Amino acid sequence: MTSTLTGANVTLRPPKEGDIDSRFRLGNDIDIFEMFGISRDDVPTVSRASAANWVQGIVEHPHAWIIEAREALLGVIRLDRLDIHDRRASMAIGIYDRNALGKGLGSEAISVLLGHAFGPLRLHRIGVRVLSCNQRAIRAYRKCGFVEEGREREAAFVNGAWHDDVMMGLLEHEFGR
Repeated sequence: MTSTLTGANVTLRPPKEGDIDSRFRLGNDIDIFEMFGISRDDVPTVSRASAANWVQGIVEHPHAWIIEAREALLGVIRLDRLDIHDRRASMAIGIYDRNALGKGLGSEAISVLLGHAFGPLRLHRIGVRVLSCNQRAIRAYRKCGFVEEGREREAAFVNGAWHDDVMMGLLEHEFGR
């Protein structure tokens, strides 16, 4: 089971009773999902079943956490493709509550996760991919120490236009400088 990780304003925790209802109430904000690389016309509506599947996916993932602030579910953060031999993983974060955007909560969640990744998990490298048009996420990653390492040109087709994928990375000795 995933352990609970705490920061000053956010808690990263395993799913609990009530999370299905909370995720259902948040819905799928079209502007947020567009930054995830989903065209506006393709954003699905949230049903109770899809909210339950979302929570179950976090339960089944060995390195995924609900992001919570002030006892409210904001989103999810996870480490994917964790490779113990090479001591690396990729990270993904999704804030689904529009009211939580732009308040530093996502950056804090990233920092809390990085402390766990570079601390107890003893990872050496964390990578992220982000759409070039998602400047809010790029600022958050830079704030946490990530640097741009490359660009996959015209890798995502969103709303009838091509967008680059920006690859960013952070090494353990760079974290917290």
